[in-house]
Amino acid sequence: MADKLKFALALALVAAGVAGFYVLGEQPLVVRVLSVLAGLAAGIAVAWQSEPGQRFIVFAREAITETKKVVWPSRKETVQTTGMVFAFVVVMAIFLWLTDKSLEWVLYDLVLGWK
Repeated sequence: MADKLKFALALALVAAGVAGFYVLGEQPLVVRVLSVLAGLAAGIAVAWQSEPGQRFIVFAREAITETKKVVWPSRKETVQTTGMVFAFVVVMAIFLWLTDKSLEWVLYDLVLGWK
């Protein structure tokens, strides 16, 4: 129950920051943006203290650890793969264009007799 209250408070703080942006309509834009950022920071700080917030932190750390384990392709592999994708797209475009023109010829010239 306490976590739900913390989460509701966090949402209220973020909403207050956004509302402050509009309430401070006569103030300079910097002040208005700082209002939103302050509300967002306060909301994050409160949500951080809840059980779901702690679980999210653990999840984020594990995601970073897993990302470090990934073997990223080299520049050469990336360029080769990109070239293969472009070549495939060109071949498919030509194939689809030929198919379209063939069906157009069959339907309009042979079947319907429109020239």
